[in-house]
This record gives sequence, structure tokens and C-alpha cells, in this order.
Amino acid sequence: MLFTKVHGLGNDFILVNACLGERFPDDYATLAKEMCHRHFGIGADGLVLLLDSGVADVRMRIINSDGSEAEMCGNAIRCVAKYLYEHNIVRKEEIKIETLAGVIVPQVIQKNGVVEAIKVDMGEPRLEREQIPMLGAAGRVINEPLELDGQRFYITAVSMGNPHCVIFVEDLNAVPLQLIGPRMEQHPAFPKKTNVEFVQVINPQEVRMLVWERGAGPTMACGTGACAVAVAGVLNGLTEKKVTVHLPGGSLEIEWAEDGKLYMTGPAVEVFHGEYTVYKS
Repeated sequence: MLFTKVHGLGNDFILVNACLGERFPDDYATLAKEMCHRHFGIGADGLVLLLDSGVADVRMRIINSDGSEAEMCGNAIRCVAKYLYEHNIVRKEEIKIETLAGVIVPQVIQKNGVVEAIKVDMGEPRLEREQIPMLGAAGRVINEPLELDGQRFYITAVSMGNPHCVIFVEDLNAVPLQLIGPRMEQHPAFPKKTNVEFVQVINPQEVRMLVWERGAGPTMACGTGACAVAVAGVLNGLTEKKVTVHLPGGSLEIEWAEDGKLYMTGPAVEVFHGEYTVYKS
């Protein structure tokens, strides 16, 4: 099985192009867990499968390192756009990619055929509680208290096609991400679990963020999470509609535009190509 290792700000993926006739096991969950294992596999936050689409240029499926499937991933979709463009599979500057969250249209920013960055129309945020989804009374969840293990957190919930729980803090360095992240991910208030973002506001145009991704744990970056943070910052009166989000792996430019959509701009990198052998027991 041929693959390409890619990353967006350190959020890394194994990309397999099934459109080229690549054959792989039907059990995507087990395959992802084996390939993504940091010690016994290739190592990655997730497995990205490219499939034929009837409504877009290509269909993208994202299987997390724990075997669960994600609706959408901003870093992965930038990597897919770069791969499709630079390998002459889809040689258009606007590429339509079908995901479980709908059709997303990344815009390739290139110079002399080399992709320098990708701007992605991430669509409109979904803010009603049932759209997250999150249990409780109808309405938006903005700076709402939520109890976890006897501790109170003030959260803002946003869906970017996948659920996000955004928590603003005074000092990001003091956040015990490995302790709180997995517990909040599985909080019973979120029936489909949730991604968790901790955010420190530097100024109205700039924030720092740590993320615990649903199904993947701590990652270097999260594109949908950065968009959720931008929305939460505006809803809480903490940031402007155009903000730079600094993550452990680098920075993303996020704009909540007048058309109601979120636009994310950032890099993508191809690391290496290889061939993976599936051993059947």
C-alpha cells in the first residue's frame, strides 16, 4: 500500500490515495490504529483516505489514531489540497473536497507551481446546543459553567462540523492538558464526545491555544479548533473577527468574515512517501 506522510503545523497524517486503485482492508479502524502507532507503525495523528466523489473533486475520510472517524479536519484538508495540486491530480486553485461535514473548498496559494499556503473556506459555525451536539436547554453555550471532577470550567461550545469545547484561561502554561483533556473529551454533556481547546488571549488580534483532539489526544495543531477558538473569542468579546492563533506547531490565520463563514490560512508539508505492508494474522 503506497502512502504519503504529511503534516499541517505538526498535526501529522498518513495519506492513502484510493482513487489510484490502492487496495486496503475494509476494517479502516484497525488499519488506522496499526499504521498510526508511534512505535509499531508509521506514526501519525490520523489516517486520511482519498476516495472518488460524486459531488466534488475527491472525497476525504479521516480515521483518528484510536480508530474513530472525524467529520472534518482543517489541517488534513490543507494537506490533501497540496497533495492533489502538486501531484497534478486536481490542477485547480480551488479544489472541492467532500467530507462528512459537507463539501469544503480549499484555495491553493502557489508560486511557480509550488504551494506556499492554503486558504480554506471552513463554512459557518454552528452554535445552537443541539448542533454541537451538547445536552441541556436549547440555545447557545457561551461562557457557561460546566462541572468536571468537582472543578468548574466556563466553556463556549462551537461546531465546525465537529464538536469543540473552548475554555479561556489566564495562563496556558499552567493547564494540565493530559489530565483535563481526556476527561473533558468524554464529559457526559457531549454525547458524541468533544475536542477541547484551552486558550490564552494575548491581545484582540492574537491568541495562544492548546488542543486535546477527540480520538487523537494532544496534537501540535487543529484547524477546526483554531476556527472554533476564533468564534468563541468574538462571542465572548475577547477578540476581533480576524485573529492569529498560535499553536505548538505554528500559527494559523483565521477570519470570521462578513459572509458568516470562517476562513483559515496556513501551510501544509509533504514529509516522505513509502509503502506499507498489511500483514494478516
